[in-house]
Amino acid sequence: MQSARSARPTGTRRSRTRGIIVLGLLSTFGPISLDLYLPALPQLADDLQASASSSQLSITACLLGLAAGQLVAGPLSDRLGRRRPLIVGLLLYLLTSAACAFAPTIGVLLVLRLLQGLSGAAGLVISRAVARDLYSGSELVVFFSRLMLVSGLAPVLAPVLGGQLTRVMDWRGIFLVLAGFGVVLLLAGSFGLTETLPPERRTTAAGLSATLRGFRPMLRDRFFVGAALSSGFASASMFAYIAGATFVLQRIYGLSAQEFSFVFGMNSIGIMAMSQLGGRLAARRSPAAVLALGLVANLAGALSLAVTVLTGLPLPFLICSLLVMVSAVGLIFPTATALALSDYPQAAGSASSLLGLGQYVVGALAAPLVGVAGQQTAVPLGLVALAASLTASAVFVTLVLPVVRSRRRARTG
Repeated sequence: MQSARSARPTGTRRSRTRGIIVLGLLSTFGPISLDLYLPALPQLADDLQASASSSQLSITACLLGLAAGQLVAGPLSDRLGRRRPLIVGLLLYLLTSAACAFAPTIGVLLVLRLLQGLSGAAGLVISRAVARDLYSGSELVVFFSRLMLVSGLAPVLAPVLGGQLTRVMDWRGIFLVLAGFGVVLLLAGSFGLTETLPPERRTTAAGLSATLRGFRPMLRDRFFVGAALSSGFASASMFAYIAGATFVLQRIYGLSAQEFSFVFGMNSIGIMAMSQLGGRLAARRSPAAVLALGLVANLAGALSLAVTVLTGLPLPFLICSLLVMVSAVGLIFPTATALALSDYPQAAGSASSLLGLGQYVVGALAAPLVGVAGQQTAVPLGLVALAASLTASAVFVTLVLPVVRSRRRARTG
């Protein structure tokens, strides 16, 4: 195992690039698990004789698994190191992805998707914890923005690839492709990631009670909770889009699976572009200011989306609204993550797990709501996205901003 000093990047371009690529791949569990089969979601619903809302629950089940799994994998990585929990999670993800391909009913698929999310959560939470082991301050914001350049390829490529895969295979074959992706990640995690948490820096307490005690200071921390919930509700606007856009764009606006995949990919490119802008802004402005900018953009896009679906404006207005709302996530996620983890260098795994819980639980609750009125209306998508975005901004103003101002006065006074 490497020590903390030896694990820290030496500054060479090659080592930094390799770290970004490996951690970026590990952070793609959410996007790849959710986005690859989206173009086939209507086909899945027809094949399993499920309603739109029931088929969207397959998204919710995976999101809940991703959320709950982080609560286990994060504290375990603080106690056992980063590598061992990661490798176990990768192996289980591979197996559950393959099992999804043989689900006979929507009920069985929902259970398997929950297990798939539980195992895949290890990559999400541990990739953030490793980054916090290695970086801090504005350097951490910049690294997370670079990380999104790699992980952002997943939502760009996944729906496009999924749309093309639907030409040659059904939704079951797509889950086998996910299992193959699990093999790639297992190899990347096994051979491309060194241990960044040496034994002397690991927590020694074990058991559920110790884990809950470790969460207590974070849950009492107004700044941490505000950053986590701001990110979580902003992610809910994106997950509402993920769950609803495939039906809205294909069933209501008449796009093909391939056309939908390209629209989806365009929005993902927007996330990547905004994440790089956030990295540049972090060198000149505080992370809180960058987060505020992202939340304003997210709210503007969600408001435009709600107006578009309520008034029946044509497709270009819908696409532009989605682009603004979703792209803003590229500013929000890296900065909110860096802010939430900044005060917990010795418990980065636990802090990362709570952060992920906020993102995925709220998203899981939002996803099925967009289908409650059926497949012939886009109104729920606009209203759910707007409500989530408004809440994200309100949380930032009431919880994060006062602490930022207090700390600024303390530094200058």
